[in-house]
Order: sequence, then structure tokens, then C-alpha cells
Amino acid sequence: MGLFEFVFLALVFLYSVVIHEVAHGLVAYDLGDSTAKDLGRLTLNPIKHLDMVGSILLPLLLIIFRAPFIFGYAKPVPYNPVNLRDQKFGPAKVAFAGPASNLALAVLFGLLLRFLPLSFQGSVLPELLIAIVQINLLLAIFNLMPIPPLDGHWLLLAILPDGFQAIRIFFVKYGLIFFIIFLFFIFPLIFPLIKFLTEVIVGG
Repeated sequence: MGLFEFVFLALVFLYSVVIHEVAHGLVAYDLGDSTAKDLGRLTLNPIKHLDMVGSILLPLLLIIFRAPFIFGYAKPVPYNPVNLRDQKFGPAKVAFAGPASNLALAVLFGLLLRFLPLSFQGSVLPELLIAIVQINLLLAIFNLMPIPPLDGHWLLLAILPDGFQAIRIFFVKYGLIFFIIFLFFIFPLIFPLIKFLTEVIVGG
């Protein structure tokens, strides 16, 4: 991987994560909570969202040691669920906003590639667009997994009947263990799905 490709992929990943986090805050604000706005987190300025360990050191170490996958995270955009007008499904809506923003980016750049003029087909542009699609599909699918602390577990809890309180407690208590197992044993299995979805979006 050359320097240009490394910098490009790093920037795409960074801004995809930033957009993901801002989407959480925007939906929370739309539902009545202004916590993220009051803290200045509804911005695309990456400095406001960077986590030194999760956004810089961890991805860099994984790249240096040629890990089979790259993982990183930004500082979560804070919100107060008590302020949401929709108390039952509000947290799920806020959680889904992040992956939804990444899916939207994947479709947008995938369609751009699909209708790219033939004069660009022999350039590096198609490869760059495919990278944007795949990175955002990766972020969307990864975060939709129903495992704490990922967004998907909030969606799962929202649809569980109120009588399943034991499952909620179980998630909170053992969430970190499930996350580690998922990260090392299940996460690599989603790459064939990302490849398939990329081909669907960009037209093969």
C-alpha cells in the first residue's frame, strides 16, 4: 500500500466515522435532546470526535502489524435518552442513525461509480470509490451487530418485550465478553457479505 492509498483510506475511514457519530446526534436533536449540539459535537470537524486511542493508535498499530482487519472508533456523541420525545423507540432511532448514514454513503458513492463516464474507467477513481463503498458497508454492518456496545444491541433491546428484563441485564453484564468473541471470531466472516453488497450496489 502506497502513501497516497494509506492517507486516502485513513481519511475516508475518519470522515465516515465522524458522519456516523454526527448522525446519532442529529437524530437525538430532532427527537428533543440538544446534548450533542450544546457540546459542539454536531460538526464534521474530526478534531471534535477523535479519540486518541480508538481513532489513531489502535488503527495504526493494526496496520503496522498487518492485522487481518482494521478496527477503530471515535468518541461517541453524547445524548440524554430522558429528553427524547419517543421514550420507547427513541434510543433505537438514535442508534440506527449511525449505520444508516454509512449505508447512505455506500449507496451514494456506489451509484456514482455505477454511472461513472467511461473516460474515467481506466483511472484510479473507480478503485477509490469502491474503497469508500466498502469502508462504509463495513462500518454499517459492524455497528448493526446486536452486541454491546454496538448500535445494533439498542435496536434489539427496543424490540424485546418488557418482560425480557433478564436479557437486558445479561447484555450489560457480559457485553464486553460477547464483543471480544465477535471481534475475533465472527467479524472476519462478514467480509464476503461486504463483497456481495458492493457488487450489488456498483453493478458488479
